[in-house]
Amino acid sequence: MSPRISDLPALRARHPEAVAEAAARRARRPLLGERGRLMIVAADHPARGALAVGDRPQAMANRLDLLERLVLALSRPGVDGVLATADILEDLLLLGALEGKVVMGSMNRGGLAGASFEMDDRFTGHRPQDLARLRFDAGKLLLRIDYEDAGSLTTLEATARTIDAMAERRLPTFVEPFLSRRTGGAVRNDLSPEAVTRSVAIASGLGGTSAYTWLKLPVTDDPDAMARVCETSTLPTVLLGGDAGGTVREQEAVYEKWRKALRLPTVHGLVVGRSLLYPADGDVAAAVDTAVGLL
Repeated sequence: MSPRISDLPALRARHPEAVAEAAARRARRPLLGERGRLMIVAADHPARGALAVGDRPQAMANRLDLLERLVLALSRPGVDGVLATADILEDLLLLGALEGKVVMGSMNRGGLAGASFEMDDRFTGHRPQDLARLRFDAGKLLLRIDYEDAGSLTTLEATARTIDAMAERRLPTFVEPFLSRRTGGAVRNDLSPEAVTRSVAIASGLGGTSAYTWLKLPVTDDPDAMARVCETSTLPTVLLGGDAGGTVREQEAVYEKWRKALRLPTVHGLVVGRSLLYPADGDVAAAVDTAVGLL
């Protein structure tokens, strides 16, 4: 019998080997199933110190609450898997929530939200060898490029070498590229079609091979421009979610943007976190089911 969420602190303290044991026996599946679509729930925000959802600055701070939401989301029909950092994935492993799911490890979390070194986004999460050892299915990295911050060059080089190391292990790497800039001390991602197009072009050429590279892209400010953006690369693509806002109307508008972009030939699914785990109306199951229905 799998432990309860409330049992995790004691289990971790007394039996740390349980994580490796759960990883070794986990039932796996292909990255893409028969329908050729992906619905991945994302929960890698806390490790970057990004805990806010809408107007709730500490929404993701309660780990037991987050795990309850994740377990519920993963139980819904059509949900293929989860993206998270090691601590969260290992909690879910121990809970038995990752059986037959795609497990995607988050790799670079060093660019802490609001830090002076935010653009020097070092790889402080999963390494390729960790993902292989734990029998996980893919890795994800964030690539924010600020032309005025030399830290972006460190991130670019590390990203390329990580893509190489993942490809050697035949593990897919989901690259999430942005052109970014500091505005009023905060890093802002440029979601104009021109900026997203350039980020796609840069990300697609990183590493010694792109055979195992996927793109994880935002829907542009102008949703109708996504067709042009996706013509920049032949790499398979998923859409990211972001914060959908604090009202039901804002969330419905985001769903409509996803619906249009999901019709494009290179787009294979969604990787969405806060807007599904913390929906405006509080109904996690309904939010997840709506997103699955868009596929």
